[in-house]
Amino acid sequence: MQMTPDVQAAEDKPEPKMANRDKDLEEEIYDKVVDLTEYAKRQRWWNRLFGKNSGPVAEKYSVATQIALGGVSGWCAGYLFQKVGKVAATAVGGGLLLLQIANNSGYIQVDWKRVEKDVNKAKKQLKKSTNQAGPELNTFVEKSTEFVKKNIVVTSGFIGGFLLGLAS
Repeated sequence: MQMTPDVQAAEDKPEPKMANRDKDLEEEIYDKVVDLTEYAKRQRWWNRLFGKNSGPVAEKYSVATQIALGGVSGWCAGYLFQKVGKVAATAVGGGLLLLQIANNSGYIQVDWKRVEKDVNKAKKQLKKSTNQAGPELNTFVEKSTEFVKKNIVVTSGFIGGFLLGLAS
Protein backbone atom coordinates (compact mmCIF):
# COMPACT_ATOMS: atom_id res chain seq x y z
CA MET A 1 0.00 0.00 0.00
CA GLN A 2 1.36 3.34 -1.05
CA MET A 3 1.06 6.44 1.12
CA THR A 4 0.76 9.88 -0.17
CA PRO A 5 3.59 12.22 0.75
CA ASP A 6 1.28 14.27 3.03
CA VAL A 7 0.23 11.25 5.10
CA GLN A 8 3.79 9.98 5.36
CA ALA A 9 5.08 13.38 6.51
CA ALA A 10 2.36 13.58 9.17
CA GLU A 11 3.28 10.16 10.55
CA ASP A 12 6.99 10.93 10.72
CA LYS A 13 6.58 14.23 12.57
CA PRO A 14 5.24 14.13 16.20
CA GLU A 15 2.58 16.62 17.11
CA PRO A 16 4.33 19.43 18.99
CA LYS A 17 1.14 20.95 20.39
CA MET A 18 0.04 17.81 22.31
CA ALA A 19 3.52 17.06 23.62
CA ASN A 20 4.04 20.63 24.79
CA ARG A 21 0.59 20.69 26.39
CA ASP A 22 1.23 17.46 28.32
CA LYS A 23 4.62 18.72 29.42
CA ASP A 24 3.17 22.07 30.56
CA LEU A 25 0.42 20.29 32.50
CA GLU A 26 2.96 17.99 34.13
CA GLU A 27 5.16 20.94 35.15
CA GLU A 28 2.16 22.82 36.53
CA ILE A 29 1.14 19.84 38.66
CA TYR A 30 4.72 19.41 39.86
CA ASP A 31 4.93 23.10 40.81
CA LYS A 32 1.69 22.87 42.77
CA VAL A 33 2.88 19.77 44.63
CA VAL A 34 6.21 21.41 45.46
CA ASP A 35 4.42 24.56 46.62
CA LEU A 36 2.15 22.45 48.82
CA THR A 37 5.04 20.58 50.41
CA GLU A 38 6.90 23.82 51.07
CA TYR A 39 3.75 25.30 52.61
CA ALA A 40 3.34 22.24 54.84
CA LYS A 41 6.95 22.48 55.99
CA ARG A 42 6.44 26.12 57.02
CA GLN A 43 3.28 25.37 59.04
CA ARG A 44 3.43 24.37 62.69
CA TRP A 45 2.06 20.95 63.54
CA TRP A 46 -0.98 22.30 65.38
CA ASN A 47 -1.87 24.48 62.38
CA ARG A 48 -1.81 21.40 60.16
CA LEU A 49 -3.91 19.45 62.65
CA PHE A 50 -6.46 22.07 63.73
CA GLY A 51 -6.39 24.63 60.96
CA LYS A 52 -4.87 28.05 60.42
CA ASN A 53 -6.59 29.79 63.33
CA SER A 54 -5.06 27.91 66.26
CA GLY A 55 -5.33 30.81 68.65
CA PRO A 56 -3.41 33.80 69.88
CA VAL A 57 -1.47 31.89 72.55
CA ALA A 58 -0.11 29.46 69.98
CA GLU A 59 1.60 32.24 68.05
CA LYS A 60 3.17 34.06 71.03
CA TYR A 61 4.91 31.25 72.91
CA SER A 62 6.76 28.06 72.08
CA VAL A 63 5.13 24.67 72.54
CA ALA A 64 7.26 23.91 75.61
CA THR A 65 6.25 27.18 77.28
CA GLN A 66 2.58 26.56 76.55
CA ILE A 67 2.71 23.04 77.97
CA ALA A 68 4.57 24.27 81.07
CA LEU A 69 2.10 27.10 81.71
CA GLY A 70 -0.87 24.81 81.16
CA GLY A 71 0.64 22.10 83.35
CA VAL A 72 1.47 24.39 86.26
CA SER A 73 -1.92 26.11 86.22
CA GLY A 74 -3.66 22.73 85.86
CA TRP A 75 -1.69 21.29 88.79
CA CYS A 76 -2.64 24.27 90.98
CA ALA A 77 -6.31 23.95 90.01
CA GLY A 78 -6.30 20.19 90.60
CA TYR A 79 -4.59 20.54 93.99
CA LEU A 80 -7.08 23.22 95.11
CA PHE A 81 -9.99 21.18 93.74
CA GLN A 82 -8.80 18.18 95.74
CA LYS A 83 -8.44 20.15 99.00
CA VAL A 84 -11.71 22.06 98.62
CA GLY A 85 -13.46 18.82 97.62
CA LYS A 86 -12.27 17.10 100.79
CA VAL A 87 -13.45 20.00 102.95
CA ALA A 88 -16.83 20.13 101.16
CA ALA A 89 -17.31 16.35 101.44
CA THR A 90 -16.42 16.49 105.15
CA ALA A 91 -18.86 19.35 105.75
CA VAL A 92 -21.74 17.67 103.91
CA GLY A 93 -21.08 14.29 105.51
CA GLY A 94 -20.70 15.79 108.96
CA GLY A 95 -23.90 17.79 108.55
CA LEU A 96 -25.85 14.69 107.51
CA LEU A 97 -24.38 12.77 110.43
CA LEU A 98 -25.40 15.50 112.89
CA LEU A 99 -28.92 15.62 111.44
CA GLN A 100 -29.26 11.84 111.80
CA ILE A 101 -28.04 11.95 115.41
CA ALA A 102 -30.46 14.78 116.17
CA ASN A 103 -33.31 12.85 114.54
CA ASN A 104 -32.57 9.68 116.54
CA SER A 105 -32.23 11.65 119.77
CA GLY A 106 -35.64 13.24 119.27
CA TYR A 107 -34.42 16.82 118.82
CA ILE A 108 -35.95 17.09 115.37
CA GLN A 109 -38.84 15.36 113.62
CA VAL A 110 -38.70 14.85 109.84
CA ASP A 111 -41.96 14.95 107.89
CA TRP A 112 -41.01 12.39 105.22
CA LYS A 113 -44.24 12.85 103.23
CA ARG A 114 -43.49 16.55 102.88
CA VAL A 115 -39.88 15.82 101.91
CA GLU A 116 -41.08 13.41 99.20
CA LYS A 117 -43.59 15.98 97.92
CA ASP A 118 -40.90 18.70 97.77
CA VAL A 119 -38.45 16.37 96.01
CA ASN A 120 -41.06 15.51 93.35
CA LYS A 121 -41.79 19.21 92.87
CA ALA A 122 -38.07 19.93 92.45
CA LYS A 123 -37.81 17.08 89.90
CA LYS A 124 -40.58 18.60 87.79
CA GLN A 125 -38.94 22.04 87.90
CA LEU A 126 -35.57 20.59 86.91
CA LYS A 127 -37.12 18.67 84.05
CA LYS A 128 -38.85 21.82 82.80
CA SER A 129 -35.72 23.97 83.09
CA THR A 130 -33.51 21.41 81.30
CA ASN A 131 -35.82 21.49 78.28
CA GLN A 132 -35.52 25.29 78.15
CA ALA A 133 -31.75 25.41 78.70
CA GLY A 134 -30.93 23.33 75.59
CA PRO A 135 -29.75 26.09 73.21
CA GLU A 136 -27.70 27.83 75.89
CA LEU A 137 -25.97 24.59 76.79
CA ASN A 138 -25.24 23.84 73.12
CA THR A 139 -23.74 27.32 72.71
CA PHE A 140 -21.54 26.79 75.77
CA VAL A 141 -20.36 23.42 74.47
CA GLU A 142 -19.58 24.91 71.02
CA LYS A 143 -17.63 27.80 72.56
CA SER A 144 -15.71 25.41 74.82
CA THR A 145 -14.86 23.15 71.90
CA GLU A 146 -13.67 26.13 69.85
CA PHE A 147 -11.49 27.35 72.76
CA VAL A 148 -9.94 23.89 73.18
CA LYS A 149 -9.19 23.68 69.44
CA LYS A 150 -7.62 27.13 69.38
CA ASN A 151 -5.47 26.47 72.46
CA ILE A 152 -4.89 22.73 72.21
CA VAL A 153 -1.34 22.77 73.56
CA VAL A 154 -2.16 24.82 76.66
CA THR A 155 -5.35 22.84 77.23
CA SER A 156 -3.58 19.49 77.07
CA GLY A 157 -0.96 20.77 79.52
CA PHE A 158 -3.72 22.00 81.83
CA ILE A 159 -5.55 18.67 81.77
CA GLY A 160 -2.35 16.76 82.52
CA GLY A 161 -1.47 19.14 85.34
CA PHE A 162 -5.01 18.99 86.73
CA LEU A 163 -4.87 15.19 86.91
CA LEU A 164 -1.46 15.34 88.60
CA GLY A 165 -2.79 17.92 91.07
CA LEU A 166 -5.72 15.67 91.95
CA ALA A 167 -3.32 12.76 92.51
CA SER A 168 -0.94 14.70 94.78
